[in-house]
Amino acid sequence: MLKDILKLLEKDARSSHKQIATLTGLPEKEVAASIRQAEKDHVILKYKAIVDWDKVESEHVFALIEVKVAPQRDVGFDSIAERIYRFPQAYSVYLLSGTFDLLVIVTGKSIHEVASFVSQKLAPIEGVQSTVTHFMLKKYKEDGEIFGGKEELKREPLQP
Repeated sequence: MLKDILKLLEKDARSSHKQIATLTGLPEKEVAASIRQAEKDHVILKYKAIVDWDKVESEHVFALIEVKVAPQRDVGFDSIAERIYRFPQAYSVYLLSGTFDLLVIVTGKSIHEVASFVSQKLAPIEGVQSTVTHFMLKKYKEDGEIFGGKEELKREPLQP
């Protein structure tokens, strides 16, 4: 029941309690109570709009930064990750498996601003061993939404 509500909200956070009740077959009051409880329990952390910033402003840069870290005794990667995610430039921070330990998505007004953040704030953090920065040149799809065009409907042709 809660999973169904959450999946619908994740797909469209603007769905009303009434719409969700109709789609799930649950009473509207139960849907509203479930959502309030999920917000209170921090299951729902935030409601979000996906914005195509290229249509709004020309100076907006995203970069993916792979970070190699020396884990710290008793806290592993958590302490360094916390130092990084507290920077306002850090849009998202993830722990990874593989060659690099952390993936940091950074946003800024220019490539220079992001590069300054990496060289002056991120790289000097004790425990950061190396970074590799990849600048996003174009977004095609984010969180299931296609950018810069209309999604084609994949339908089978009608048979006579």
